[in-house]
Amino acid sequence: MKTAPTALSRRARRLLAIAAWLLGAIGAYFLLTRHFDHVLQALPYLLLLACPLMHVFGHRHGHHDAHHAPGNARDPGRDRTGD
Repeated sequence: MKTAPTALSRRARRLLAIAAWLLGAIGAYFLLTRHFDHVLQALPYLLLLACPLMHVFGHRHGHHDAHHAPGNARDPGRDRTGD
């Protein structure tokens, strides 16, 4: 049996998420201010890494339930005119 999360665990998750975002922002700031030339050298590789990620998330390959959603263009019960 699955229990509902308590208010304390929700608050702890929220604080943990805020702390993670703050640490990430601080890390990004120091990375960009102290090592900007290294970031520029890695930029082509980051763009190449972004291509498969955009393909997976942009075409909704990660959401397999979208193919069975009602009103989907591939739904055989719906005509092609959209009426």
